[in-house]
Amino acid sequence: MMDFELGWLLLALPIAFALGWIGSRFDLRQWRREQKSSPKAYYKGLNLLLNEQQDKAIDAFIEAVQGDSDTTELHFALGNLFRRRGEFERAVRVHQHLMQRADISATERERAQNALAQDYLKAGLFDRAESAYRALEGTPFDTEARLALLQLQERSRDWRAAADSASRLESAGTGSFASRIAHHWCELALEADEHGDAAQAEAALAKAREIAPASPRSWVQAGQRLARAGRHADALASWHELRRRHPGAFTLVAQDFAQSALAAGQGDSALAALHVLYAQQPSLELLQAIDTLDADRSRQQQRHAEHLRQLPTLSAAAAVLRDSPDSQPGVIAAIEHAAKPLQRYRCAACGFEAQHYFWQCPGCLSWDSFPPQRVEDQ
Repeated sequence: MMDFELGWLLLALPIAFALGWIGSRFDLRQWRREQKSSPKAYYKGLNLLLNEQQDKAIDAFIEAVQGDSDTTELHFALGNLFRRRGEFERAVRVHQHLMQRADISATERERAQNALAQDYLKAGLFDRAESAYRALEGTPFDTEARLALLQLQERSRDWRAAADSASRLESAGTGSFASRIAHHWCELALEADEHGDAAQAEAALAKAREIAPASPRSWVQAGQRLARAGRHADALASWHELRRRHPGAFTLVAQDFAQSALAAGQGDSALAALHVLYAQQPSLELLQAIDTLDADRSRQQQRHAEHLRQLPTLSAAAAVLRDSPDSQPGVIAAIEHAAKPLQRYRCAACGFEAQHYFWQCPGCLSWDSFPPQRVEDQ
């Protein structure tokens, strides 16, 4: 029995060796075939890229993709890298080449189209970007393309087209765009006023209120245009509605409210309304509006001192110092100068600061990103 097992073992050893040798030869040949089939242009491009010869590297990579469809992902990565670095022309070349290939799937072609649209957008070629995004309608990138088109229309101030695009996005279940659409109609109202079309402006503001009654801009803007037209009683009615719906945004028109109240002979009722609002949320804008309606110096001084106690800001301190006959003009000037940077509005999305309030941030183009309070009052 022992001799039998030893015989089989002696026979199995050379067989196992032979099989291992054959397997190793097969793997080696397979590896050599893969090496030969790999495009030399790929390695050439990689070498050029590592040596910072980017112009030559991109040509080498384009040559590589012509012979090997497996390098598609490499080109997407390379194109996105160029876009992030601001080398938009190179990014466009990469993605255009992908779209011209006949051996990629429809999915990859749509992906290349989307990347090309982003290249044009980042490069500031908005006409080409718009055409590229429109070509993506009905594809898996449809929602992304529609959102990008909406941003392009807002950037070019094509407000009617923007309102239409936002409405379609909302109908498609992308989200709520009511406030944004209301802004579009408010912008259309401004354009109508610039062209002297008061009826169209009123209709646009009515449309904005219908779409987003919770948005404060239409009430602010309606009162301002009525006050400019001398219809102060109607302006006050609009701003009273603003005060009821959006007390936080009322500070944007507090001084205008006081001026219209004087012009309409409604100073007492307006003053009472301001006092109620100030008790709820004290601010320097409301205090200044109250001062406009109540010019008694002793009461003004008392209000300024109390305001400084509640809200110890530089602007409040400057107001108290101005009330004092013994204060030094140089000290007041220094405090007012130090307070100026704090008397700005600041975008909550990107930090952009401005002396005037914006419904849309000039920096990041976000809507309603500016709190209605200045920096020092927040």
